[in-house]
Amino acid sequence: MAKLYFYYSSMNAGKSTNLLQSSFNYRERGMDTMLFTSIHDDRFEVGVIQSRIGLESKAHIFDDTSDLFAEVTAERARRPVDCVLVDEAQFLTRDQVYQLAAVCDRLSIPVLAYGIRTDFRASLFEGSMHLLALADELRELKAICECGRKATMNLRVDSEGKPVREGEQREIGGNDRYVAMCRKHFMERVFPANPKG
Repeated sequence: MAKLYFYYSSMNAGKSTNLLQSSFNYRERGMDTMLFTSIHDDRFEVGVIQSRIGLESKAHIFDDTSDLFAEVTAERARRPVDCVLVDEAQFLTRDQVYQLAAVCDRLSIPVLAYGIRTDFRASLFEGSMHLLALADELRELKAICECGRKATMNLRVDSEGKPVREGEQREIGGNDRYVAMCRKHFMERVFPANPKG
């Protein structure tokens, strides 16, 4: 049975690198992959998955209206699809997570989804919430806080490096906008005088 995998982490844990390596491994064995990335990720180029270490690959784009089950079905009619890989999976909608589960269950194609679990306010993203609920396997990728502990949180900072506590949930950025932190140091920066949040 094909499985739905959710690889999650804080920022800067190498999710895109891991995704591209997984796709390469499939292709090296003569199998074909189908890659997706969010239209919201325009850091490098829309429709391109690129890692911080320079690996990159073209990908199909999804937005809130995309029917991923239909797109995979149509692609499979043109060529073999042995695995579907999704970058920026936190931006999936609830329906799209269910569509990816159907890709596994009805088309027998494994799906590897990569994304961050929570936003800069420590709230779950819609896609992450439903992947945590539906995935057959959850795999945490590790990032490191400045203190050396495992980073689990994503601190958004302004141009002066000060914590940002309000704003749109979807805001793409790199090391200049987000800092991966352990919960202790995240809470100290975001809620320094109010432990209730």
